[in-house]
Amino acid sequence: MADQHGLPDNLEELFGLTGKVALVLGGGFGMGEQVCLWLARAGCDVIVADILPERAAAVAAKVRDLGRRAHEAVGDMCEQAVVDSVLSAAETALGGIDILVSIIGEAGWFSVLETTLEDWKYDQRRNLDYFFLGAQYAARSMVNRGVAGRICAIASVDGMQASPMHGAYGAAKAGLISLVKTLAIELGPDGIRVNCVAPGMTKTPRALARRPAADIDANARQMGIPLGRAGEPREVAQAILFLVSDMSRYVTGVTLPVDGGWLSARLDVGNFTNRR
Repeated sequence: MADQHGLPDNLEELFGLTGKVALVLGGGFGMGEQVCLWLARAGCDVIVADILPERAAAVAAKVRDLGRRAHEAVGDMCEQAVVDSVLSAAETALGGIDILVSIIGEAGWFSVLETTLEDWKYDQRRNLDYFFLGAQYAARSMVNRGVAGRICAIASVDGMQASPMHGAYGAAKAGLISLVKTLAIELGPDGIRVNCVAPGMTKTPRALARRPAADIDANARQMGIPLGRAGEPREVAQAILFLVSDMSRYVTGVTLPVDGGWLSARLDVGNFTNRR
C-alpha cells in the first residue's frame, strides 16, 4: 500500500515486480546470473535461459533458494526454432513473460582490415540476432496478452562511439541501440517499455579469467575512468533492475551507460586528475 504521498511501504512494492515472470537470455553466467538473482530478490519468478544446461540449472537453483519459482530454458537463442519451442515451453511452465532481459554477447578482437566476413557475421549473430529474436518473441507475447511489459538489453559503450579493434562488435551493439529505440516507439502504444544499458569495463568472469581484479582496476585508472575502477556485474544488474521496475515507469527508448563516467571522461580528464 502507498501512503498519501504515493510512497510505498516496502522495497518490493517500490519495484512493482512481485509475481512478474522475467526471462533472462544468457542468465546462467556473469552479468546474467546477477540479473537473475537481483530480479528474484525484487520478487520476480525467473526463466533462466542459457546455452549450457548446467549453468542454467545452477542459477535456477539459486533463484529457488530466494523463494521464487524458476525454470531452465536451454538452447541457442540465435536460432528461430529454438526460441519458439524453448520459450513456449518456459511460458507454459511459469506463465506469460512480463519482462525480458537480454544479456548474451561476445566480442572478437580484429581491426576492420583483418575482419573476415565470418568474423563479422559471428559478432552480429551473437550480439544482435539473439536480441531481435528474443525481443520479437517476448513482445508478441506481451501484446497478445495485453501486458504492459518491459524489455531491457545489454549494449556496450563500444556501440556509442568509435570502437578500434572491435569494429564488428561495436557495429552490432550500435545496431542493438538503434533497435531498442525503434521498439520503444513501436511498442509504446501497447504500454511496453524498451531500454538498454551500456556497460564499460566490467570485472566479468571472463575478464577475471584473463587477469586479476587489481590489474583491471589499475587499467581503469590509466584509461581515466573518473570513479577509478572497473565496474562489477552486480552494478550492471542493479541498473537493469531500475529500468524494468516501476521506478522507471516513464522511461523508454534510452541507453544508460554504466561505465564509471568513462564516456564523459573523453575530454582529457587526466589533466584534471593530475591537478588535484
